Amino acid sequence: MRISADPGELLSSRALVLPGVGHFGHCARELAARGLDGPVREARAKGIPILGLCVGMQLFFESSEEDGSASGLGLLRGTVKRLRGAGVRVPHTGWNEVRVRRAHPWLAAATDGAHFYFVHAYAPESTNGATIATTDHGDGFASIVGSEGLLGVQFHPEKSSKAGTRLLEGFVRGIS
Repeated sequence: MRISADPGELLSSRALVLPGVGHFGHCARELAARGLDGPVREARAKGIPILGLCVGMQLFFESSEEDGSASGLGLLRGTVKRLRGAGVRVPHTGWNEVRVRRAHPWLAAATDGAHFYFVHAYAPESTNGATIATTDHGDGFASIVGSEGLLGVQFHPEKSSKAGTRLLEGFVRGIS
């Protein structure tokens, strides 16, 4: 595994992990300013597997209410919206259950009902059937999204103990 901001290296990688902690607009603008938004889209078009974590997953979508002036990568249709619902605490911080709604090959070792660690105030509202798993918090939200060769998780697997480790191992096995 390597950390790289080299477009050529991204396009010759076996897989990409798009991490994210922070603000959608800032992250989207930094990707564009560093000339990495195009290579990530090109990597997707070439079939290079991509895993998005938290804001990295939100960047898969077209836009976000967090910053209407910033565009996402558009790998998935839809908008990232602020968490809503009666009595909902925002940001959503802590452990919560993930309910798997459909299969994805990289989730073979992930258990339906497993708990993962979340820190976020926004989550995707997918309009193209990309939702793989949901989590109840307020009105509920898509906590895992994806399609063939693409997986995004709203939580932080690196902070999610054994369930997070199993998810990351599934990704590594899936691209090997």
